[in-house]
Amino acid sequence: MASMTRTRSGTVPSMEISGQQFKDNTLIVVFGASGDLAKKKTYPALFGLYRNGYLPKDVHIVGYARTKMDQEEYQTRTTSYIKNPNDDPEVAVKIEEFKKISSYVSGNYDDSPSFQNLARHIEAIEKSYKSSEINRLFYLALPPSVFVPVAKHVKECCYAANGTNRIIVEKPFGKDLESCRLLLSSLKQSWKEEETYRIDHYLGKEMVKNLLVLRFANVAMGAAWDKHSISNVQISFKEPFGTEGRGGYFDEFGIIRDILQNHLLQVLSILTMERPVSFASEDIRDEKVKVLRAIPPIKREDVLLGQYVGANGKPGYLDDDTVPKDSVCPTFAATTLWINNERWEGVPFILKAGKALNEAKVEIRMQFKDVTQGIFKDISRNELVIRIQPSEAVYLKLNAKTPGFAFRAIPTEMDLTYKRRFTDTKIPEAYEALILDALQGDHSNFVRDDELDVAWKIFTPILHWIEGKEGPCPRPLPYPYGSRGPKELDNFIGKLGYKRAAKEEYSWPTTNLSNL
Repeated sequence: MASMTRTRSGTVPSMEISGQQFKDNTLIVVFGASGDLAKKKTYPALFGLYRNGYLPKDVHIVGYARTKMDQEEYQTRTTSYIKNPNDDPEVAVKIEEFKKISSYVSGNYDDSPSFQNLARHIEAIEKSYKSSEINRLFYLALPPSVFVPVAKHVKECCYAANGTNRIIVEKPFGKDLESCRLLLSSLKQSWKEEETYRIDHYLGKEMVKNLLVLRFANVAMGAAWDKHSISNVQISFKEPFGTEGRGGYFDEFGIIRDILQNHLLQVLSILTMERPVSFASEDIRDEKVKVLRAIPPIKREDVLLGQYVGANGKPGYLDDDTVPKDSVCPTFAATTLWINNERWEGVPFILKAGKALNEAKVEIRMQFKDVTQGIFKDISRNELVIRIQPSEAVYLKLNAKTPGFAFRAIPTEMDLTYKRRFTDTKIPEAYEALILDALQGDHSNFVRDDELDVAWKIFTPILHWIEGKEGPCPRPLPYPYGSRGPKELDNFIGKLGYKRAAKEEYSWPTTNLSNL
């Protein structure tokens, strides 16, 4: 069984333990315990940590929501997404143990008596603790409309005066710069920055965390990581399904707020930041903020918007009954960001995200410049591809001589596919990694307040343009359900220097998961 404090050769201790760890006397409160996020992500992540011995030994989990339900119904809901496909008896035993360390309280989100009742429930559990010093972690699996009242009432009624308190807040953190600043200032009236953990679950993904090691632990990588070697960079997010009856929420936020402004921008900041002084959380986040401050607001001419239409028997976005019939909300967006610093000046960073596309994939594609012209004229470019999901992998596309007597170069690859290379390793879910970070007091994979402010400055002008706050709304380009996106995409990225390899020349390797 794994230990929370175990270190091994090659680890970076400051990344693992950069704050006070919650060991004994720990209580976790999950607000929104009856909702989809808690059911599908929070509780399975807590169980994964519990099963592998990463939760404090005497931990107790308290669920809180408005829904009235008894203990049995609560336990059924919170374990409904915990997977045990082979009916492993050991996992079944762990699930039953997990149920016993969890209880439920119902109440409102906006009145003190409800939170005073929660406080009495918490204190009754903590009476069994051997030490008077206690730890409380409050997880807000809630919509942003109730962040502020819940945070305020927790501080007033449930805050442990003789221990350590932490609060985890889910995105979205506002809708633009102004609303973000209002939300931040309201939360700060109750909670200190060092107590606050703002989750962007992409920062918990294995390949995003791996960027720090790939970049700064390999001289071969670092030497070519700048404008002198790299022509362009694409960070792509693709979903093969549309809104399908859940378009009401999406139409309010759109693909840019949902994916680009947070998830993909976080990936960009780690990909491009300078080497931190140390791997302590504040040193890492300082460098992320520095590189984001070098990015000017996105220009309208650097944006391509799309909206999917019905095709291949699938409905279009406007066919969703929950979507306004005249909606111009983009379901696809490609934006170009420019970093005005010495390392990256002139290199286009293309962030792309879309729904109802041809595949499920999130990846970084760094395309290098052409080799010196002459004997290798028109040869394929090198590319470094980091596959974030699915099937985590790192590919380096190279040119090599074909075997045999003929002297001919073809594109091939150096392939690090994680499920083939690390056959006995289970990659943790992003929420597992981030909840563990919060328990350990490590802020490095959470979003700081000034980082949010800078991120919204980059995107707010085009968001206001898209929403018609600065003249007529732009109309997104149609693209068929199941396609790669608008047909104009190839020209958009081609003008930025991207060169696509001919299909007959190169086929990118894929991993058949059924063989693993």
